[in-house]
Amino acid sequence: MDSQKYAIVDLETTGHSPMNGDRMIQIAIVIMNDWTVEKKFTTFIHPGKSIPLYIQDLTNITDDDVKDALPFEDHAHTIYELLQDATFVAHNADFDLSFLQAEFERAGLPKWRGNKIDTVELAKILFPMSLSYKLGDLAYDLNIPLNNAHRADDDALACALVLKKCWEELLNLPQLTLEQLHKHSFRLKSNLSHLFFNALQIKRTTVNEPSNIVYLNNLALRNKNSKLNSKVDLKTNYPSKDEEKVSLFKNALPNYEQRPEQFKMMDLIWNQLNQKSEMVIEASTGIGKTIGYLLPSIIYAKQTNSKVCISTYTSHLLEQLLMNEIPKIEKMLGSKVHTVLLKGMHHYIDIQRFIQITQIKSLSYDETLTMLQVLVWLTKTESGDMEELNVSGGGKLFLNKIRKGPDSINNQNSSFDFYNNALLESENADIVITNHSMLIADLNRKVPIFQNVSGYIIDEAHQFIQAAEIRDEAILTYTNWKYTFGQIGLSNDDQLFTMLKQLANKHKNVSLRALYQLETVFNQIVELFDQLMERIVKNFKHAPKNKFETKQVAFIKNLLDEKDPIAKELPNKIQQWVDLAERVISQIENDVEQLEAQYVSIVEQWKYWIREYKIKAHELDEIFLNQSDLFSTWVEIDQRNVPGSIRIYKKPIDVKDTVHRLFNDVRNNSSIIWTSGTMTVPNNKRYIADQLGISKETEVHSFIAKENYYRGAKGFIVTDMPDIQGVSQNEYVESVALAVTRTVRATDGRSFVLFTSQEMLKKTVELIQESELLQEYMLFAQGVTPGSRMRLLKSFQKFNRSVLFGTNSFWEGVDVPGDSLSAVIIVRLPFTAPEEPTFKAKSLKLTQQGRNAFNELSLPDAIIRFKQGFGRLIRTSTDKGVFIVLDRRIETKSYGKEFIQALPPISIQKLPLQDMVLELEHWYNS
Repeated sequence: MDSQKYAIVDLETTGHSPMNGDRMIQIAIVIMNDWTVEKKFTTFIHPGKSIPLYIQDLTNITDDDVKDALPFEDHAHTIYELLQDATFVAHNADFDLSFLQAEFERAGLPKWRGNKIDTVELAKILFPMSLSYKLGDLAYDLNIPLNNAHRADDDALACALVLKKCWEELLNLPQLTLEQLHKHSFRLKSNLSHLFFNALQIKRTTVNEPSNIVYLNNLALRNKNSKLNSKVDLKTNYPSKDEEKVSLFKNALPNYEQRPEQFKMMDLIWNQLNQKSEMVIEASTGIGKTIGYLLPSIIYAKQTNSKVCISTYTSHLLEQLLMNEIPKIEKMLGSKVHTVLLKGMHHYIDIQRFIQITQIKSLSYDETLTMLQVLVWLTKTESGDMEELNVSGGGKLFLNKIRKGPDSINNQNSSFDFYNNALLESENADIVITNHSMLIADLNRKVPIFQNVSGYIIDEAHQFIQAAEIRDEAILTYTNWKYTFGQIGLSNDDQLFTMLKQLANKHKNVSLRALYQLETVFNQIVELFDQLMERIVKNFKHAPKNKFETKQVAFIKNLLDEKDPIAKELPNKIQQWVDLAERVISQIENDVEQLEAQYVSIVEQWKYWIREYKIKAHELDEIFLNQSDLFSTWVEIDQRNVPGSIRIYKKPIDVKDTVHRLFNDVRNNSSIIWTSGTMTVPNNKRYIADQLGISKETEVHSFIAKENYYRGAKGFIVTDMPDIQGVSQNEYVESVALAVTRTVRATDGRSFVLFTSQEMLKKTVELIQESELLQEYMLFAQGVTPGSRMRLLKSFQKFNRSVLFGTNSFWEGVDVPGDSLSAVIIVRLPFTAPEEPTFKAKSLKLTQQGRNAFNELSLPDAIIRFKQGFGRLIRTSTDKGVFIVLDRRIETKSYGKEFIQALPPISIQKLPLQDMVLELEHWYNS
């Protein structure tokens, strides 16, 4: 194998576009031969213009650094020579290479020609479970030093070491996986095929195959060690005395602080588990709620040879329990805890479907990249849980095609039915960790999964309401339906129908009449769907509108007649098409003994889409034909994109019946403990319990952290903000932008700004950006800055001077302990908008019963969210931070005192903005 020269390049620039005048300010090149760094070149470049402040902040390169540097033209020939006969490597190679090519052209040099490797693309394939593919994050994960990120010299060397780590990872892969990577690599954006081929050549001359790999149908998979009989006896009894608890905690947790309320909570849970009774617990931040329920649950499960189910709301919290909290308990007890993480079957890969899809030759770039990620991941995963994968947007659609479903074919090798394995393993577990959705889904299972459970701990219990609503929720989106139509296609557009015709013509086993009928019915479906959407849009013009919002909402009953003929005919027509399609596919399979591989994949794709169309027919029935007073059904349209933005929702307005059916049969045989940091509101300690339909006889216990836990917290109410209901939204946004700007400067960033409206968030962020008053800060805004909630949070934590603007999902379930968060700013009291359809339906129902919808729904709902917002601020007893409310209604309205009463005992001052800023500056500098 020839020696390969790699030129690893990193640039720092004044911006992203050389065509718009952006220029280089630093370049670094690392030359690597035989995986050894043999030469480095780095220099500042004079850009011929000032460096923007945000670039200076990002790179720490100032105008002073480049004032004596030479322009690019003076270095162009040296740089060009360094790249000769080398493979160009960069992290996001398209940017660096295109920028460099533009500079070469400007310097009068010819275009550089050669192979390129993008280490982002390569790392995605070889480290498919990494949380982030930013260079700094990868370097951290791979133990590569990177002291000065966004400086070309450090970044280029880190990129070179990432490339070397990728090469080492390639050599650790099974030969079969390498062969698959090489086979499909020609559809990638960078020239990885040569790298894969070199690794494959080395692999073929050695016999060092990984020992933990097994093979199935041309796939290499990690061999999982079975834990089915791994119950471990426990000699420790439950520590009933406080001194016993303290001893247990101190042995395992450094810097342990005794929390009396945590001990009381533990004793209460221990008693309830043994008495098999039901209970509600509100445990504020600082109690140590998670350990408080885990320790008694684990000891109880082991001593009684039974299992306890712990259910929480988000995947993030599931992983937190498994990775952080369970190991603490194991250290305390000196014993392994057999814990199983159990998710819904759609979280797990269906190996047979994946094998079939790898035969398809016409995969897109995103699909190909994701397929390669999965091939590598299968050599590493023990769980088969596809949440482990970090894939791009297009890749998520690919994953949907290989998820396990109710109608999945049983895998020939049952050891790779990951979902079934998790179920089997859970039978002998001490603790089964799951999410609310999975638990509620037991209502739909022929054989319930959670029937042999001695105790249920429902954590984040207030979110069980939303999980139950989502279970019975139906959503129809225009774009999703159009995408579904596009996958089948017609005779002339090279989609699945065309492929089916080719297959039928080859084997002469399906009549032309059957194919014609299938296409005719499909055309009728598309036409009926378009007519239904046109009718909705037409009738929407007469619905009441909010002139301040581009998104408009209307109840379906105001847009369509209950017996609309199209709404009734469309699901029937889809069912007719499904029956025809199943008949055609069955005929092909029955008449042909052995289909060629490419035709097998066509048949499997048809089966997949037939399943999807069955779901679509059910979706239509649920939304249009099964109307009831127990549900709210509405349409949302963005006026800027009609009909593309049409979304139709159907949600239940009461979940008591769902909860009752789920738990009624187990209430006498198992304990059920509902717990959360927010279960009560002032004047109504049963607010969440009543919504869950929990019996009035069931006690509600509240545990609050001792007062000194919150000694680092202060509260401020800004008294000179305008009346939110007395001024226009634009006026209020201007005041919010000013208050946020001044607060952020006083706290030096590290602030959450929480909104209730995405529209107001966007306008505020735009105004702050236009003012340039926070130009030296990193601003991350939900719905504006690309990325998921967790990605925004990680980005926020990475920078010292940063601000995060968030809406609903940032009010709770986000932990930022320590100095990373100094201020939480509440822009508006978090009342649900009166026109929000489910809320409106619930309010109407209460009003019809002669009850006060504001006092019984709107106010307590807002207080619960308000308490959650405060909970972001103080996560440990050493945290220090301010909680700032900009909405004056908290002091001008009679209900305001209930919001204040809902907070822990902290100092709250009412001050004008100017005085508050001075107070903040004094407090943070003291």
